[in-house]
Amino acid sequence: MGKCVNHPERQTSYLCMKHNIYLCDQCLTCRDPDIYCKFRSSCPIHFVTKKGFDDTDTRQCHVRSAKTS
Repeated sequence: MGKCVNHPERQTSYLCMKHNIYLCDQCLTCRDPDIYCKFRSSCPIHFVTKKGFDDTDTRQCHVRSAKTS
């Protein structure tokens, strides 16, 4: 967990591995969606923003994954 780059009072687990910054739910968006990123295929930030999922959908996905593991 880290602190959001724009809101240092907020703890978050969303890490942009390309820029090495944390983003909270409010700031959650890919900073370079059209530029190559070697981390994109495993990037939860890109997945959430590009696919149009909201935070509720991703939490349900994580809960399902935890139950099946």
